[in-house]
Amino acid sequence: MTTSPFSARELVGLLADDDRRAVFAALVLGATDLPTVRARSGLELRAAAKAVQRLVDVGLVVQGDDGMLHLLGEAFALAARAEAERAPRSSEHDEEPEDVARVLRIFVREGRLTSIPTVHSKRLVILDWLSQRFEPGRRYSEKMVNLMLAQVHPDTAALRRYLVDDEFLSRADGEYWRSGGNYVPAVEPPSPDTPA
Repeated sequence: MTTSPFSARELVGLLADDDRRAVFAALVLGATDLPTVRARSGLELRAAAKAVQRLVDVGLVVQGDDGMLHLLGEAFALAARAEAERAPRSSEHDEEPEDVARVLRIFVREGRLTSIPTVHSKRLVILDWLSQRFEPGRRYSEKMVNLMLAQVHPDTAALRRYLVDDEFLSRADGEYWRSGGNYVPAVEPPSPDTPA
């Protein structure tokens, strides 16, 4: 299990203050001493010094013997990992194979796409997930495709283009139809006349 000197909640609390957030931004952008922090943050010297001292006191910033300031940027990655391990796994994608579920857990929350993956292999997983919304054998107008895609992400043009380019959907004469992706047929209960 990942351990972090801070919880995600503590980090958010630390940066809820405008002055500390301005100091944090200056440190992220390379400031390493109080005069540079003050200049880059736009804060008065006293406000900048107070915010720096608070971040030093809690350990998010380390001040060397020479007065140089060092931001512990890895604290955010550690806190995020610890939070992800602590949080219960979403049941939203539990029925998918683990490699697919891993990608879906990153990019899909409560049925909505949080962002479009830039890595092609991950985008293919998302496009396959999206293609399941389209019924095989049915034709859709571009307007209908946009409406369906808008339910999961606002950039319908990009998603529509990716679906066509990667052959999950085909297009001709202003109509779209599903031409790829994993097809999971609905399981129909056996009729009472069918022997078991």
